[in-house]
Amino acid sequence: MPGIFHVPFPSLILAGCLCLFFFSHEVNGLSSSSSWLSMTTATGKASTISTSSTNGRVAVVTGSSRGIGRGIALELGSAGYTVYCLGRSSSSSGSKPVPGQRPVAAGLDVTVESAAQEVTQRGGIGHAVPCDLSRDGVMEDFLEELQKTEGRLDLLVCSAYSTPTAAQSLRGEFWKQGMDMWDAVNGLGLRQVYAACRAAAPLLIDTANNQTNASSDSDAPPPLICLVSSFGGKSYTFNVAYGIGKAAIDRMATDMSYQLAKYGVATTSLYPGLVKTEANLQMQVDGTWDEASGNLDLSQGESPEFSGRALAQLASLPKDQMMERSGQVEVVAELAKEFGFTDVDGTQLPSIRSLRYLLPNFVFPQIEKEAGKPVPDWLKNNVPDILLPWSTFSSGPPPEMDTR
Repeated sequence: MPGIFHVPFPSLILAGCLCLFFFSHEVNGLSSSSSWLSMTTATGKASTISTSSTNGRVAVVTGSSRGIGRGIALELGSAGYTVYCLGRSSSSSGSKPVPGQRPVAAGLDVTVESAAQEVTQRGGIGHAVPCDLSRDGVMEDFLEELQKTEGRLDLLVCSAYSTPTAAQSLRGEFWKQGMDMWDAVNGLGLRQVYAACRAAAPLLIDTANNQTNASSDSDAPPPLICLVSSFGGKSYTFNVAYGIGKAAIDRMATDMSYQLAKYGVATTSLYPGLVKTEANLQMQVDGTWDEASGNLDLSQGESPEFSGRALAQLASLPKDQMMERSGQVEVVAELAKEFGFTDVDGTQLPSIRSLRYLLPNFVFPQIEKEAGKPVPDWLKNNVPDILLPWSTFSSGPPPEMDTR
């Protein structure tokens, strides 16, 4: 389920220790005017993403009718791409629900046609491609037509995903879930991602070769495969099948980078944070959000477009820079800080592995509950934007909290 996650117990321990460190210094006279706190507190600033190096490029985005995939498609349109929007939700199917998709607000148009139209309105060229990527051969047939029509592919974004049915317990024990859970999260979300990358690789390689032969600019951005993943690849999240799938996506990006490097094609695994997708917002309306998310504050989440801005920036990097970081995990919020762009509301949210996110959302509430008094405002407002190492996130979930 995109945009929902849990923080593992070791990070709570480490964050709690740092919190106690701050408290002990407050007792000794440390105040919010501390120079160390002010130096390590980052501030976001509004900016725009240059489109000069991306105009005329062709992108294919799977799962682009809704959620993160749609946000990516729209921002690529803003960056001047020709975007092919692939997905199952289509105006041609009328009101018939699509299996494996969570409900959204009534009347909300989450189809590939509306996504393509908005891509065009934003300055790109949008094409709607209604299709079911869970069927073998569909991606191959589409790419064959794309090669005839465009003759190139600069960016493949794999964001298509299906969620378990309402009858399936997302947090159940794996031996009780049967194979239905595996098929739900790793059919479209893993097998077909591999199939799409395998099918697209020859066209991406051809694009890289033609770009090298036709351009005097050896530093032009290389063709790129972006796999939309999640923190479930680093930390226990939901269930066994989910974690296996996300870890496999990350590994796929890494291993593909080894084989594609000599052809000038890059890969990346993109980690959004907590995302205000249409489905997550509807869960909040329906009253099911708190239980599903573990009481995360969705108002502090990212927009789907935030991921799109991150990818548009990443895909515009010169060849040497992009190839150097090929195969790595890239966190949307960390890219925002690195390149200086903001979300649609002008904010620049912290990474899920930043103390600025972890302490206010997980540690402070528990401390306030157990201590019976609030954490001082000066501490809440001056948490440093320090990233915890990935190794911190490699164990299990936090223990069940006493909510009485």
